[in-house]
Amino acid sequence: MDPSAKEEDLPLPPTIVPLNMTPMIIQNDSPAKESAKKKRVPMARPGFARKGQSMTLLTNHFKVAIRNVDNYFYHYSVNLKYEDDRPVEGKGIGRKVIDKMQQTYDTELGKKGLAYDGEKTLFTIGPLPQVNNEFLVILDDMPSKRANGNGSPPGNDSPNDNDRKRARRSYHAKTIKVELSFATKIPMQSITLALKGQESENTQEALRVLDIILRQHAAKQGCLLVRQSYFHDKPTNYTDLGGGVVGCRGFHSSFRPVQSGLSLNVDVSTTMIVRPGPLVDFLIANQNARDPFQLDWVKAKRMVKNLRVKVGNVEYKIVGLSDLPCNQQIFLLKQRGDNGDNATEITVYDYFTKIRGIPLSYSAELPCVNVGKPKRPTFFPLELCSLVSLQRYTKALTVNQRASLVEKSRQKPQERMSSLSNALKYSNYDSDPMLQACGVSISTNFTQVDGRLLQAPKLKVGNGEDFLPRNGRWNFNNKKLITPSKVERWAVVNFSARCDINGLIRDLTKCGNMKGIIVENPFDVFEENPSVRRAPPPVRVDDMFENIKNKLPGVPKFLLCILQERKNSEIYGPWKRKCLSDFGIVTQCIAPTRVNDQYLTNVLLKINAKLGGLNSQLQVENSPAFPIISKTATIILGMDVSHGSPGRSDVPSIAAVVSSRQWPLISKYRASVRTQSPKVEMIDSLFKPASGNDDDGIIRELLVDFYTSSGKRKPDQIIIFRDGVSESQFNQVLNIELDQIIEACKFLDEQWCPKFTLIIAQKNHHTKFFQAGGSPDNVPPGTVVDKQVVHPKNYDFYMCSHAGMIGTTRPTHYHVLLDENCISPDDLQELVHSLSYVYQRSTTAISVVAPICYAHLAASQVGQFIKFEDKSETSSSQGGFTAAGPAPVPELPRLHENVRSSMFFC
Repeated sequence: MDPSAKEEDLPLPPTIVPLNMTPMIIQNDSPAKESAKKKRVPMARPGFARKGQSMTLLTNHFKVAIRNVDNYFYHYSVNLKYEDDRPVEGKGIGRKVIDKMQQTYDTELGKKGLAYDGEKTLFTIGPLPQVNNEFLVILDDMPSKRANGNGSPPGNDSPNDNDRKRARRSYHAKTIKVELSFATKIPMQSITLALKGQESENTQEALRVLDIILRQHAAKQGCLLVRQSYFHDKPTNYTDLGGGVVGCRGFHSSFRPVQSGLSLNVDVSTTMIVRPGPLVDFLIANQNARDPFQLDWVKAKRMVKNLRVKVGNVEYKIVGLSDLPCNQQIFLLKQRGDNGDNATEITVYDYFTKIRGIPLSYSAELPCVNVGKPKRPTFFPLELCSLVSLQRYTKALTVNQRASLVEKSRQKPQERMSSLSNALKYSNYDSDPMLQACGVSISTNFTQVDGRLLQAPKLKVGNGEDFLPRNGRWNFNNKKLITPSKVERWAVVNFSARCDINGLIRDLTKCGNMKGIIVENPFDVFEENPSVRRAPPPVRVDDMFENIKNKLPGVPKFLLCILQERKNSEIYGPWKRKCLSDFGIVTQCIAPTRVNDQYLTNVLLKINAKLGGLNSQLQVENSPAFPIISKTATIILGMDVSHGSPGRSDVPSIAAVVSSRQWPLISKYRASVRTQSPKVEMIDSLFKPASGNDDDGIIRELLVDFYTSSGKRKPDQIIIFRDGVSESQFNQVLNIELDQIIEACKFLDEQWCPKFTLIIAQKNHHTKFFQAGGSPDNVPPGTVVDKQVVHPKNYDFYMCSHAGMIGTTRPTHYHVLLDENCISPDDLQELVHSLSYVYQRSTTAISVVAPICYAHLAASQVGQFIKFEDKSETSSSQGGFTAAGPAPVPELPRLHENVRSSMFFC
């Protein structure tokens, strides 16, 4: 600065920008664009609903009291290194190191309790006394990296003295450096503020600390930890699912800030583990083999990799199997004190039987188990290896295993309540020193909540008849469908199933007539050519279509397809693709076992909906008595993404959106389906600008259909139901997906500004409700809860719309993230309840709104189009080659225009 300058000549001082503010570049955008750029956040609750009969319920939330709210959690990053600065790796080592550090340096740590997550994060209440927290920890039970000789089995599986000495030698003390670096501090006050609806970024972190304390408490009891669920090694918790897989029952527990305060949500949880015991028994069961000599060793190698086995009292991780059998697999045996010059070659079999004196009854001609390193193998005969308990089984379950798991996991309400009470007593959280230090105490009583029972909506069926469902159920006995279709120009296709087809056609025609559906005689019955029965599924389907084309005068309107298998038929995917994509034919697949009136009625409900008919509808549809729909042109969207089975990172995810059509109806839907990158939850094809002035996205397709099917009306009100997202993804749905939908609308008409209501439906949560007073029954259909155990500030509610006939009812948790349409809480809950009664496939209220169920069905059915194309087991996730970068996502073939607007997914 020029020292001679006068004060009035000096430039004005710069405007002081607060530290927490980011300077913005001002653009001359319209106010509408500016508001669209603001980040949306979930809306606050506008009030409570009042409709329905009041009821008192119990829930599996247990009240939590916190006394030390003025304290701080101090967060430290944990770095574990060996003396040569190599990082410490290995499952479970971290907990052993931190436990030993706490025992050794209790005074230096200020006698503080430590909450450690087993990885890189540790919390204390208040700061550690030292600034520089570096400790040397000596672990004396670390397994040695070196075996007794190159490739030789470490000898520790025989009870004699020499073996015990060997076992001691193979384990030795390791010195580990522990560095604890201060990261941040979290006020415990943030929990109490969250309970008042003032949630901050610290709230989730503070609750995470409490959850970590629970995990640590369970880890010290020897539990298997799976996220926030804990599984004890108790045979009474095991249930055999077949194939060497065991269902292990445990408990989920997590802290939740709710309207009535902080609560601990405890629920029964099940995970799959491999059957502990002899490794060979697991492999035989897994492959359904008669004995070890029938095993497929390529499959076995894939299955056992990374499993942990015990040999004697020592635990190892399997890295693979030997290429040669035990009696041919050679290694160099070094003598004690020898530098390797006099090493002798010996087979693994001879080493164990002759030198170790361990008799082997069947391992001689089977591969050995390798527990060493790729370049330094360590082999054991198969029969000496026993699987350690509580090891997760993460492969996809078979249809039978899944059915068995569902059946054996069921618990009636009273049984579940009893299990949860026992879990709380057994966990004994009050004894945990860290919880005591936080001043946390947990009630052992189920929390009492206020619920309401909504009345079922009236339904309309044929002949102008109205009727009221009872207990969430109804039937079509002596009733006709409201809009029956006509089954004409159709044929039957039989893929080698044994079935009385003439009897089936006769009964289907008779049952259809009773419901108002005219079923004409089929053109023909096409039996599969025996010569192609063993051919690949697409070949069988092509052959059948050649047969149809040769015999029929033109493309049929409907094909009834009879399959041998009720579930997972390999024919299903190629058949659906051929019908829906190539030819535009409506098709219904059946695998009849017991054909009766009930079965045929259910089949006819699906056929009628697919052919454009309607089975029943709400009495208020098409009437002014339903103002939230009838007053304003409304489209309802259901959105879902389905992913490939666990471990298959090569299978694309399938995104499906269904939309209501023929407003003011809310019972008729159509679907649009696309593939996207594997495991991606956000739908990326809602708006998709294509070459030229075009949008190839999902939403445009659905909006155009609504316009043409609803008397050339654009929807002024768009109600979106989104399935399958967690709370951490709410903001992405609100800001990424919703923005795409708005862009798709603007692309159609820049001046058009529909209003949005966006609701998330969650089934994957752990809140359950029980009737008070010890009733053995589930809560009745129509039960809704929007107080006490809901979010302290945000707009959410629980609804049990269906009659839980087996097990304990799981309510659907609805989160209203946005409501520009200002629908009252009563009207919104009534709409959600009503949408559980418009599902055309069944005569029961369903547990979640029909649009979401339809989206799920559409995704899984169209997903079959590409499923059958990739049956190879050499994909990158299965240990084959790994391509550079992500593989391109295969596009789905588009549906034929003849079926595009149909309810083909029904």
